[in-house]
Amino acid sequence: HFALQGKKTLIISSDPTPSLSDIFETEIGDQETPIKGVQNLFGIEISSDVVLKKWKERFGPEIYEVVSSFASVDYDFVEYIGGAPGIEEEYMLNYILELVEGGQYDLVVWDTAPAGHTLRLLHLPQIFLRHLEAATKFYMNLYSYFEKFKESVKLKKGKRTLLEIISGWENLAEKVVNFIRDTQKTDFIIVTIPEALGVRQTERIIRDFDEYQLRVNHLIINYVIQEADCEFHRLRKEMQESYIKILKDQYSSRIRLIELPLLSHEIRGVERINRISQILFKP
Repeated sequence: HFALQGKKTLIISSDPTPSLSDIFETEIGDQETPIKGVQNLFGIEISSDVVLKKWKERFGPEIYEVVSSFASVDYDFVEYIGGAPGIEEEYMLNYILELVEGGQYDLVVWDTAPAGHTLRLLHLPQIFLRHLEAATKFYMNLYSYFEKFKESVKLKKGKRTLLEIISGWENLAEKVVNFIRDTQKTDFIIVTIPEALGVRQTERIIRDFDEYQLRVNHLIINYVIQEADCEFHRLRKEMQESYIKILKDQYSSRIRLIELPLLSHEIRGVERINRISQILFKP
């Protein structure tokens, strides 16, 4: 939709089982790839291995310098840190931010993994900030100790103090928090299904979004049966309508709900995707 309007658009999937290549019928890897048949549209399917590699390139040297300045460790220590829970998700947020700030694209669409993964992302910047506060206090204690023996604690290469590097990480985490809360730059779209599990997950996600002051503007209800031509479909349609009513009662006053019909065919290829976009962006 946006690409056809002339906006240079990038869609990224960090799902462990990405489907962009299948949907767009274009081989998409971990590099920005033009989507066949659509001008201004590019895609990336980024794996956890690539995320870790990018993270090590960006933060590895700094982490090693911080730790090795007061402890004897090999560079392999960076590999160990890179395997810590949350590193992948934290860096993905930073990666998206860098893409947006780079100005190469007018719009960046991030297709995240299922609900649990996304909710972890919301907690990470705040958790990271708390860890950095503790790290700063720890460093200051070390600084006081070493100051007895030398004027100041510098990195081995003499470029920046440990506190400057840690403060840089803290500023980055705060920048990420501000970015995902900026309603002028960021929009969250939830996709659900009209069943009990889908409704419960949606309630949980929106509750967490509210807690972290993140605004959801759109809720897409997928696989909606529009016509019941047999007893099976009639019963399913009745069930779906009861859950759609729950979602409407709770959220229609502040979130735009869009019903996407259950189709008889797969959504693959640019032509069929364009038909779906016409439903999604119908006035």
